[in-house]
Amino acid sequence: MNYDFDRIIDRRQTCSVKWDFNQQIFGCEDVLPLWVADMDFEAPEAVVEALVDRAKHGIFGYSNGMDGYYEALIAWLRDRHSWEIRRDWISFSPGVVFALNELVRSLTKPEDKILIQSPVYPPFYKAIKNNGREVVNSQLRVAHGRYVMDFEDLEEKFSSGVKMMILCNPHNPVGRVWEREELNRLGRLCLDHKVIVISDEIHGDLIYEGYHHIPFASLSPELALQSIVCTAPSKTFNLAGLQTSNLIIPNAEYRQAYEASRDLTGIHNPNVFGITALEAAYREGGDWLNQLMHYLKESVEFLKTSFAQELPQIKMIQPEGTYLVWLDFRELKMEPRELQNFLVHKAGVGLNPGFHFGPGGEGFARLNIGCSRSVLEEGFERIRAAIGELA
Repeated sequence: MNYDFDRIIDRRQTCSVKWDFNQQIFGCEDVLPLWVADMDFEAPEAVVEALVDRAKHGIFGYSNGMDGYYEALIAWLRDRHSWEIRRDWISFSPGVVFALNELVRSLTKPEDKILIQSPVYPPFYKAIKNNGREVVNSQLRVAHGRYVMDFEDLEEKFSSGVKMMILCNPHNPVGRVWEREELNRLGRLCLDHKVIVISDEIHGDLIYEGYHHIPFASLSPELALQSIVCTAPSKTFNLAGLQTSNLIIPNAEYRQAYEASRDLTGIHNPNVFGITALEAAYREGGDWLNQLMHYLKESVEFLKTSFAQELPQIKMIQPEGTYLVWLDFRELKMEPRELQNFLVHKAGVGLNPGFHFGPGGEGFARLNIGCSRSVLEEGFERIRAAIGELA
């Protein structure tokens, strides 16, 4: 069937963090929210139907994944990403951010060094700092308009005693889909320095034509035993509110340590609707996702052309994956908080401020294109009009 991603669905008064909390988040109501990473599109019809059918059963007791749940996840990773995994490698988590915190707690010690690559998803910092570990940053470099890893810096930082790395693959917010050669080079460094890798691959299904997502643990048996891959259907199929994610942990020692730490929180099993949605999405959501990626590609092209022709002072970093676009506002010569104030109170758009993503994010902002084209056009027009008033 053909899906209509142009259709606008009113999300107000649905307890939506994105649409119902402008005042609390931005300090005013009249803001077009284009920030937090969920989409304004309905989930695949098969998922909605499965949830409705499950709700009609009328009993919502304690639940756990049965064979179909695991079979759907295993088949998805095999068919979409050419990665064969075993059922006993799979561990439940209510979310990837929860998992990051539990993995930091269970696999490292207080004051251990944990490396990240900024600008990067803000909860990476919190998972390290809030658990009493030390953040070590290896900032990404820009080469020919594309972000790349600084391998010389990585080797130097690893040599200082780094115990763990949190990898963003694909990278949020810069949109890189790391290539096999890059990941292999990183993997060799991690093996040499005995660095455990947590690979956040929550955006791994959202890949544009011409690029290919490679699960980090699929690179070699050695790296599989020294890494944890975080997956979820939440970004792919817009199911974040159902709080169902999975960790792929081939190393039995790591898996047992994570599960023991997780169980101390009192969280053991996925909720019944998360189980139902995951299985339906992975079994029947492939065509929906293919159409979504085509629509998002057209949205990227709209933005790229619009900025180049009408706002050349704003540079768009071409995303290779995700529905997040990294925008460079540095030619406006505004201080980071001045830029955020300008976007919110002058342009009336709610973006994620770049400085929240750490060093290298100053002067940037992250824009979520997971919305209808008309909403995206309105957001662009608001930015264009506000910048026009600066002249």
